[in-house]
Amino acid sequence: MGHHIRRFAAKDETAMQAFAERLPEHDLLFLGRDLRHPRVIAAWVEAIGEGAIDSLIAEDDHGKLVGAAALVRDPLGWSGHVGEVRLLVSPEKRGAGLGRDLLEGIYAIAMERGLTKLTAQMTPDQIGSVMLFESLGFRAEALLKGQVRDRAGVAYDLTILSHDMPATAKPRSAESTETAA
Repeated sequence: MGHHIRRFAAKDETAMQAFAERLPEHDLLFLGRDLRHPRVIAAWVEAIGEGAIDSLIAEDDHGKLVGAAALVRDPLGWSGHVGEVRLLVSPEKRGAGLGRDLLEGIYAIAMERGLTKLTAQMTPDQIGSVMLFESLGFRAEALLKGQVRDRAGVAYDLTILSHDMPATAKPRSAESTETAA
């Protein structure tokens, strides 16, 4: 079974909610907000409209959402040259190349946006994710002890990985950049 990657749009909010509900809670800890709440997804869509987030989704051959990736940035902040990568893949699709495909799509968008650095956050026990990001040039930069807590109050460490983008990345305004995935 294959997958199709495209831009995340407002019409996908319900599918994103269903996707988030199917994910293990531990997979959501690095996001900062609980993606299972409709208001969080609505804020995500709003941020896409404002140009602060670029986001891709992956659907299987039946149209079911099975993965998502986002490139989050603050073009008006002191770190406007940095993008945070967020990646979620359904457990049944892990190890099949979907995460790599989404990550490569986000990487291409980061190049078009002219970003010079990417970061990603995850719990260190998410070995598959750490290995995927490292295979694409990310390196461990920080470990924050007890940084996130699940709904039961259990604390988890958070690893921050980073990747310096190649010098070929050229800054472009958000208005002049449109990527079809």
